[in-house]
Amino acid sequence: MCTEPMPQALSPIIAGPLLRKLDSDSLHLWLATSSDSTVDVSIFNEETALSQNTDIQTIHLGKKLYLKLIRVTFEQSLPADTPLSYELNIGGAPISQLLEDNLSYTKDSTKTEFIWHPKVHSVLHGSCRKAHYGYHIQDKDRKAGDGLVEADHHLSNTKIEEWPSFMVLSGDQIYADDVAGPMLFAIRQTIALLGIEEESLPGAEQSLAKQPFFYCRESLLPQSDQSEEVKSQFFKGKKKPVFTTDTAHNHLMSFAEVICMYLLVWSPKLWRHITLERPSSISKEEHCLRYDKERKAIEEFVEGLPQVQRVLAHIPSAMMFDDHDVTDDWNLTAEWEQTAFGHPLSKRIIGNALFGYLLCQGWGNNPTQYDKAFMEQAEKAALTLEANVRDTFIDELLAYDQWHYHWDTQPKLVVLDTRTRRWRSEKSFSNPSGLMDWEAITDLQQDIKNLDSVILVSPAPMFGVKLIEAIQKVFTWIGNPLMVDAENWMAHPGSAYALMNLFTHSKTPTNFVILSGDVHYSFAYDIKLRGDKSSPNIWQITSSGLRNEFPHDLLEWFDRLNRWLYAPWSPLNLFTKRRSLRISPRKPDGADHGERLLNHSGIGLVHLDSQGRPTEIAQLCKQDERVTFISNKRS
Repeated sequence: MCTEPMPQALSPIIAGPLLRKLDSDSLHLWLATSSDSTVDVSIFNEETALSQNTDIQTIHLGKKLYLKLIRVTFEQSLPADTPLSYELNIGGAPISQLLEDNLSYTKDSTKTEFIWHPKVHSVLHGSCRKAHYGYHIQDKDRKAGDGLVEADHHLSNTKIEEWPSFMVLSGDQIYADDVAGPMLFAIRQTIALLGIEEESLPGAEQSLAKQPFFYCRESLLPQSDQSEEVKSQFFKGKKKPVFTTDTAHNHLMSFAEVICMYLLVWSPKLWRHITLERPSSISKEEHCLRYDKERKAIEEFVEGLPQVQRVLAHIPSAMMFDDHDVTDDWNLTAEWEQTAFGHPLSKRIIGNALFGYLLCQGWGNNPTQYDKAFMEQAEKAALTLEANVRDTFIDELLAYDQWHYHWDTQPKLVVLDTRTRRWRSEKSFSNPSGLMDWEAITDLQQDIKNLDSVILVSPAPMFGVKLIEAIQKVFTWIGNPLMVDAENWMAHPGSAYALMNLFTHSKTPTNFVILSGDVHYSFAYDIKLRGDKSSPNIWQITSSGLRNEFPHDLLEWFDRLNRWLYAPWSPLNLFTKRRSLRISPRKPDGADHGERLLNHSGIGLVHLDSQGRPTEIAQLCKQDERVTFISNKRS
């Protein structure tokens, strides 16, 4: 990262490559380049090139920004559990010549290694990667860490034959609604650097290019009477924005901003052209002080990006959105939906974030789902300055109901969309919506019927901390679910009942491994149906966040009170919707006072046996610390 913008030419590679869906007959890569250069891909088994066909779709997004969506298909099935590699050439030059940082884990190698493990023996998983997390930490020697850097350490210190089958990123890969001042400044420079045309936002009097509005974007966001009602029962006063997050001071708004944030959190390349010297337009003392603190956190974040770029190139990654990829409280209640989608500006902001998700995350989850015509439509919508063309495509994205997907591994990986197929409350539109509606849960039941085991990815934990869910329920009773993000599987009676039925179905899998994030702390439960000898084995494994943590003192109290109030003998358990379950929390190794919740940035690692049952549940924390969750099942 430079002190002043550097004049040298952009590298042909801006971000990537990211290895996405990998199966027996195809491999998919995502790549961002600064020119429409030819891209050649070769796949090797040792030194032998495999017979392949390559299809590349180019999405032109700016004068110096092209997304290359690469699909390689094989004439014969990939050999399982065998070290393989790929080599990229951009404009005739191997990628090893175009990157200052060696992308390979093998010294002096020009190839990038990968391995196809159809039988899943281990998985990396995590969520919630906030670039500027840690700016408030007072201890100068303590760093916030980055779970993707820890994932890189794990691959670096593990034989390729023992690498995890894939990595699950279960939400909040970016924080569109919580952006540091230095990050927004970097984004604005990147838009200019790449020559991305920026749309006129509905109702905006001034272009973001002329005035970025550092630390005051909440004043641009639409207001609503509904938002005032959300707040007025506790805090009498003025209206609040449609976006109720209290971190909206630098909320991303345009499509260009969203795309550039993805490029900046996945790759170090653009940071070499960016200055983080505080811009003169930031003049308020409080904003200057905050900017300077955030800058230190961003600089620490950028230091780890070469390792982030490397790990994303080597291991297949499955992704899913959660709230912060778009905005806090996204579809939390039907009333919020009516308000947000009823205003052209908030609708455009949500649509732009979903548009960015499609191009940077969604495509690689299930590439065959998006045909060439659809992606050409996306390119046209991205390049146009005509509001009606962009809005028409955004309407199509907002109506799309196929974001969920599965990979045919063993166990099968099933990734749930818990944001757009919600079960709206029949009692009151201001009550929390169910995370999935009846039709979506029914579809899920069909997807997993007759399987021996399954890996389910639910961005929000299916079974969370009872005390925290009880607090959310209290706020819902008094009409303020948005104030505490009252979104959990138990918040809506219909979805809670349908979920419980999922586990009692006669053809349900024997073993459920549920991977979750969202909550900014980590924990693991062993779960059984009470009094049912044929109960499936259920493991709720939550790893959050990759670069985020819960307020430490507050979580310590929640953890302690939860153990007291919801102990096995407590009558309060009778009032929960999961009273038919026996839930045994695991203890983090080294817990001094019986803690069940682990509050460290990092990434989860789960090892499975041949039947899809966890043999180890761990969190890889900063400074190579490994914390194992120890089983404490009651008989």
